[in-house]
Amino acid sequence: MDRFMKAAADEALTGIRSGHGGPFGCVVVKNGTIIGRGHNEVIKQNDPTCHGEIMAIRDACRNTGSFDLAGCELYTTAEPCPMCRGAIQWANIRKVYYGCTISDTDRIGFRDEQFYNGETTVSEELDRGECLKIFAEYADMQDKQLY
Repeated sequence: MDRFMKAAADEALTGIRSGHGGPFGCVVVKNGTIIGRGHNEVIKQNDPTCHGEIMAIRDACRNTGSFDLAGCELYTTAEPCPMCRGAIQWANIRKVYYGCTISDTDRIGFRDEQFYNGETTVSEELDRGECLKIFAEYADMQDKQLY
């Protein structure tokens, strides 16, 4: 087994054996060194955003002091869900290695597949004008960061 995927699998085992959440572990690697680790903590944290990938990205960002993880690779026990894919993209991680597929995840009772099939929460625009004022103030700031 690849050593980084083994580290991700070990994270997943730690998580499930501790009752933190599902079998999802992850590591972020830069230049051959693990800079972030995480596993699913949805149950532990009572937070549906605490997926393994998100936790590993948060750890890597803390450890590097940066929100930009360009040049990093991510190893995870399962194909990332849309939320995690978004986080991976925002972190500028360009290469992801995963173990199990979305179908594998579905077979053990997780509902990832529905997020790929268009079943989403209904959203609607509200008070755009007021929000555009905030955007305008931000756009006028001199020392802004675009993240």
